[in-house]
Amino acid sequence: MAKQSFINSKTANIALIVIGIGLAAWGYKLSGAFSSQVTQAFSGSPSDRVMIFYIAGAICAAIGLFRLKK
Repeated sequence: MAKQSFINSKTANIALIVIGIGLAAWGYKLSGAFSSQVTQAFSGSPSDRVMIFYIAGAICAAIGLFRLKK
């Protein structure tokens, strides 16, 4: 039974890493959008939506990596 739980936990951690990378990639794709480029041109920083995807992706990947190494 413990082995089954370990496998499921490992799978969930790998899924968190993949989701985190996907969110960061989605944020990168959004940063190339016209509206995001206009916002960046006027404010000098990426839009809030892009930053949310970057931060959420980094957090998901970090949690997945931390729990996988643990």
